[in-house]
Amino acid sequence: MSYHWSVPVVIIVDLVIGVLIGCWQGFWVAYVRIPGFIVTLAGMLLFRGLTLNFLKGLTISPFPNDFQQITNGFVPDLFGSQDLNMTALLTGIVLAAFYILFQIRNRTARRKYNFDLIPLYLFIIQLVLVTAVIMLVSYWLASYKGIPVIFLIIAILVIVYSFYTSQTVPGRYLYASGGNEKAAALSGINVNRVMFFAYVNMAVLAAFAGVVATARLNAASPSNGMNFEMDAISACFVGGASMYCGAGTVTGAIIGALFMGVLNNGMSIVGLGTDVQEIVKGLVLLLAVAFDIVSKARAKAA
Repeated sequence: MSYHWSVPVVIIVDLVIGVLIGCWQGFWVAYVRIPGFIVTLAGMLLFRGLTLNFLKGLTISPFPNDFQQITNGFVPDLFGSQDLNMTALLTGIVLAAFYILFQIRNRTARRKYNFDLIPLYLFIIQLVLVTAVIMLVSYWLASYKGIPVIFLIIAILVIVYSFYTSQTVPGRYLYASGGNEKAAALSGINVNRVMFFAYVNMAVLAAFAGVVATARLNAASPSNGMNFEMDAISACFVGGASMYCGAGTVTGAIIGALFMGVLNNGMSIVGLGTDVQEIVKGLVLLLAVAFDIVSKARAKAA
């Protein structure tokens, strides 16, 4: 069945459906108080079954070129350069400058409130290394076709959510509720509302991820996204998230996702079988959680 909708309409409808699914999931967790693991597991089975029923087991392909540009497109060079994409290069310079200023501002604020600081020489080394990586990546992009559209989308999401979680009151409520729900409730935080919003927000992001994955594959089938949940969980723990307290950052989750992506691609390139890949990813997840538990236990003992 084809409705011949435009790409923007499809994306909007997809995100609206994500909101509705998030409301469904969030209601059971936040207000009925069913454990999140059970609700998300049930939701995975429920909505995967609905996908099979809706698509009748068929694969829909191909999609319009405009839709594929979400993952295959590049930001045009605003300067019309021939050899190097100056837009990509200047973007890297701006990001590097912004990173340096942000880190200096953050260090100044921490010194003002007498927080622990890393030694100055390590701080300078960190600035130099990260700036070098940013400039190197921007040069590679400038030498190729410029900034990929999907890279720009991810960068915007990382910046927005990093600011939200670290610089806004509702964002800090998320950490407080995850760290100690009872203490957060006693301090006046509406924990139910925070949890409900968290599930709605994640459902919207999952819906958008579905759009990106479909555009990347240029096909929609009921099997799309199988076992993605395990890679997502592993990425969070590798990136510093914790099962026992409100810990973790958006940047850490992205780094964890990059690690899992490199791991998956590397194992595929060297020709490892699916069975070996699953074993390796299982061990990575186990070691990440074990490291979190051991580090938390040592911190308490100290």
